[in-house]
Amino acid sequence: MKLGTSSPLRHDSPSQWAAKHKELGLEAINFPLTCNDDEKLIDEYVTEANANGLTIAEVGIWRNALDLDEDKRKDVIRYSIGQLELADRIGARCCVNILGSRGERWDGAYKDNFSKETWDFGVKTIREIIDAVNPKNTYFTIEPMPWMVPTGPDEYLKLIESVDRDRFAVHLDLFNWMTTARRYFFNEEFIDECFDKLGKYIKSCHIKDVKMQDDYTVFFKETYPGNGEINIKYFIEKGLEYDTDMTYIIEHLVTDEEYLRSVDYVKNLF
Repeated sequence: MKLGTSSPLRHDSPSQWAAKHKELGLEAINFPLTCNDDEKLIDEYVTEANANGLTIAEVGIWRNALDLDEDKRKDVIRYSIGQLELADRIGARCCVNILGSRGERWDGAYKDNFSKETWDFGVKTIREIIDAVNPKNTYFTIEPMPWMVPTGPDEYLKLIESVDRDRFAVHLDLFNWMTTARRYFFNEEFIDECFDKLGKYIKSCHIKDVKMQDDYTVFFKETYPGNGEINIKYFIEKGLEYDTDMTYIIEHLVTDEEYLRSVDYVKNLF
């Protein structure tokens, strides 16, 4: 397992950044710069990552490539292409975004997220981004979200088939797929299903946890690792069956201290 956090951790230089990760026993990082940053600085971070044995797990996009505003959408496509080019240049395991939403909030829940028109538009957009770059050293991936495509492993397989590009792969945030009581209570079975169907395509995974609230109707709350019911140890072990270098990135915490407590929790599982 190559463990990392979505936080770059407080640092003053690329060398300090890399050294801090190594000292903490972390082997994976999310790249902290973007395609809009100075190329020399980008190269300095890559050099330090390589020198300290850090795998660049992800280059993130995190913008709405299906924005209803066409001018904004075109800007996102340009940025997405730039981020995929960056990921390919620095040898990241993947470049990741969500499919996108058809409403005001960039990652929001809307009925139109599930229409056939949105599916076709999403497939076309993924192809457009991949074809503009033709990456050789990385993969473009979509992170699952609770309220947009893909809603489960079967739908992700269908998306892979529809996109039909060798450099389209899977980013697995299993926790975002905890949308039913059955998946939640029988999460080991769902973990098996995800890896049995998608394992060979998965390039990076997120780690957090989910806690079902004792209230009506059904409400799941994202929380820090160990504060929910998901079998994180099993999740990690299953991924390592498919790739011994699988990267696992802890995310959605606030402070570096919270991240480091979660790092300790995950390490102590083994």
